[in-house]
Amino acid sequence: MKIKILLVEDDADFGMILKQYLELEDFDVTWFQNPEGVIPILTSDFNFQIGILDIMMPNMDGFSLSKIILKEKPQFPILFLTAKNQKIDRLTGLKIGADDYIAKPCDPEELILRIKNILKRTSHSTLQVHVKIGAYNLDSEKLLLSHPTGDIRLTIREKDLLLYLLKHNHQMIKRDDILDTLWETNDYFTGRSLDVFISRLRKYLIEDPAIKIQSLRGIGFEIDFPEK
Repeated sequence: MKIKILLVEDDADFGMILKQYLELEDFDVTWFQNPEGVIPILTSDFNFQIGILDIMMPNMDGFSLSKIILKEKPQFPILFLTAKNQKIDRLTGLKIGADDYIAKPCDPEELILRIKNILKRTSHSTLQVHVKIGAYNLDSEKLLLSHPTGDIRLTIREKDLLLYLLKHNHQMIKRDDILDTLWETNDYFTGRSLDVFISRLRKYLIEDPAIKIQSLRGIGFEIDFPEK
């Protein structure tokens, strides 16, 4: 079965070239020039494995479309494709729940590699579906972290990071190991993003004082979750 890709790109020339290249690499590509055209199929004929969304589009940008998609399909992996390469855009994409970000003009081989890495990462990230974390319960398919006081909707990145920390309970984890495993890249920006996600998880898990995620400056994190 071919991997089905949702491509949303308003530029006719670039969209056609990208579609043809991906199809040469044996992907099944459905291309929308109008992002609003994706919305009607979200509750019916939406059988894609990954989405590639341009950010700068008229009427509706890629960020807005991704929020709509992820509301209906929380686990759907998204790669943002844009001519802009500003850190604020990359951070916005990660906050929304995107899996990766690549700037145009992009190297086709790098794009294919990123797609394959995302698919490999997401194929392994749902092995643990229901996980007990102290006073919390994690439903990794629905991206839902539940506690008696309420529910928290996680992004895919937050869920993957939380599961990785749980896997290394009572251990010191090096920053480089987390970045290489989950981000598959290790630079200043991804390092700062990791700190943001760690801070978020601490806030999410604050209702159980037995859960500790301690930072070891310049090294990594020391993890301590209550045993099941």
